[in-house]
Amino acid sequence: MSPIATPAARDRLRIAIQKSGRLADPARALLSSCGLSWRESRDRLFCYGESLPVDLLLVRDDDIPGLIADGVCDLGVVGRNVLQEQDTDRRAGGRASAFREWRALGFGGCRLALAVPEAWAWEGPAQLQGTRIATSYPALLAQWLAGEGIDAQVVQLSGSVEIAPKLGQADAVCDLVSSGATLAANQLKPVMTLLESEAVLAGPVTAFDDARRELADMLLRRLDGALRIRNSKLLMFQASREAVPGLLPLLPDAEAPTVMQVDGCDSLALQALCHGAVTWQRLEDLKRAGARGLLVLPVEGMLA
Repeated sequence: MSPIATPAARDRLRIAIQKSGRLADPARALLSSCGLSWRESRDRLFCYGESLPVDLLLVRDDDIPGLIADGVCDLGVVGRNVLQEQDTDRRAGGRASAFREWRALGFGGCRLALAVPEAWAWEGPAQLQGTRIATSYPALLAQWLAGEGIDAQVVQLSGSVEIAPKLGQADAVCDLVSSGATLAANQLKPVMTLLESEAVLAGPVTAFDDARRELADMLLRRLDGALRIRNSKLLMFQASREAVPGLLPLLPDAEAPTVMQVDGCDSLALQALCHGAVTWQRLEDLKRAGARGLLVLPVEGMLA
């Protein structure tokens, strides 16, 4: 068993993200919303942090957990499915965990699901006993089968998993599902969800003990702020003191409003950070309940 590499002390933080793929653009946009900017290398594989000492490595999604384990990068934006598959595989082989999920990032949602032919009358997991199941996630599938006490053959495929039953390679499949359209096109139906997945910020199991610790803490604070205000709006309005009790129930997704006395009159000025959609209908409801001068503002940033 090879030891886990111990990264040398560094004063810059290095984050790996997908070079291309469905997580690439949202990952870079989220990091940019945290005040990060970069100068990209000619080979478009490395981005040098200009606003802060935080650099980007542009790599394949599947390589990110290993790069964290080897100390080549410090953090990574990767699918939970990839992270847990590789961690499960490491532990099954007797190796210690070398990375973990630090934050869920709220994009790239999908699920790892078992799917069977549409002609099957699904009766439960026991129906998989003695079958062949094709998957690109053999460690997670094997772990689930063992937990269910099911003896089935795991057929590992690197791609085109959904077509395996048609080709006679498997009886069922275990694969990522977003809309389910690909499964339906291959006459398959999802019957069990093994893992709910999304993009996550991954990092080492133990905290950094050099300058990267402060940088990582700062990044997490900014990420928490950026994620907290995603799709949020600042709602401002005035109302009489008597109307406030009837207005607050119309703000169920808002943080506790700030209430201020308006000089020279009996009105109150309120502002509330709303984390749901502030629709025209919602504004009309507030107006009928006594709100005046309703103003909706975008939120550029938030730091708790």
